[in-house]
Amino acid sequence: MIHIHQPAKWMRLVVGTVLTALVLWTCNIPAFAAGGLEMSTDYPGIVVKAGDSVNFSVSFSNDTGAPLFADLSVESIPDGWSGYFKGGGNQISRIAVKPGSASTTATFSLTIPADAAEGDYSVVLKATSDSGLSDTLELQLNVGQVETSEGKFTAQYPELQGAASATFNFSTTLANNGLEEQSYSLTAQPPEGWQVGFKPSGASSQVASLSVDAGGSTSITVTVTPPASVKAGTYKIPCAAVSARETLATELTVIITGSYSLDVSTPSGRLSAEAYAERETPITLSITNTGSSDLRNVNLTSSAPANWNVRFDTSTIDVLEVGATKEVTAYITPSSDAMTGDYITVITASTSETSDRAEFRVSVKTRTAWGVVGVVLILAMGAGLAAIFRKYGRR
Repeated sequence: MIHIHQPAKWMRLVVGTVLTALVLWTCNIPAFAAGGLEMSTDYPGIVVKAGDSVNFSVSFSNDTGAPLFADLSVESIPDGWSGYFKGGGNQISRIAVKPGSASTTATFSLTIPADAAEGDYSVVLKATSDSGLSDTLELQLNVGQVETSEGKFTAQYPELQGAASATFNFSTTLANNGLEEQSYSLTAQPPEGWQVGFKPSGASSQVASLSVDAGGSTSITVTVTPPASVKAGTYKIPCAAVSARETLATELTVIITGSYSLDVSTPSGRLSAEAYAERETPITLSITNTGSSDLRNVNLTSSAPANWNVRFDTSTIDVLEVGATKEVTAYITPSSDAMTGDYITVITASTSETSDRAEFRVSVKTRTAWGVVGVVLILAMGAGLAAIFRKYGRR
């Protein structure tokens, strides 16, 4: 019996020794949490043109539960192509990937040579951590003729008309029909002495350049101010939006109809008069067109002290030619309670384009009962003296 059980005891001893060795060996193997390092991008396949430079946003995720530091490299790339990783405005070769759900991002910049033939190409990127974890990302590019159209710089109303003193505001739209955001410089070539400014929609001040998203557009108000000495005529203002890829032009037109100006005065130039309470006093006015365009419907109005009355023999001048003067009579009547003194009455001539005003100083002279009494007393005294001379003059 003893001979039969000895092999079984020996076998149990061997198995126990092996299990113990396995346990000790596994204790020396580094342990990793579930998951690892992963690279990804939202758009791994795009269509490009020969000579393009494109950027891929690459995300790095870490599911190990501990921070990872990974070296970045380009595992494969077509001949003549070039690419590199960048982050924080610098070219990079290594990245720190934090653990957790939030991913770390970098940009891979790729340049396609100008002589690249049409067809499908592949670029493979690789990230390798210090702990030996790694992942690759394949980018697929189709080199062909990308269908994009040129942008547009257009005005809603490219031709505006007005007086020389007017400011002209053109509503324009700048559209970027390309595949990438573009920065445009805004320029204008107006006639000498003219001022041109660009103000984007919603902006509080003028700008010299702006950016427009790919496939997007923005509204711009172009403000054009002519010089004070401008003459009637038609003026062209070429404007342009210039980016690294295209020059978009539009031409604005301003039609100056002339300058509008009025002058209100009197034939003598004197702006004063004397008047009496409740008595109508006429004042001759000179209304002159001092502009370079005829004036129509020149209306005359007044502003006088309370209870005064002002009327005109002609309150509207239908047409006042350039350089012409029209005389109009204003009749001013001070109120019954107007005291002796100086008062201001304003006469205004106006049209839809311009206006002018003149201030008249009206000196009111009042008639009182004492004046009548004085005249009566003088007459009575004269009559008395005459009677005395007649009575005693004969003696």
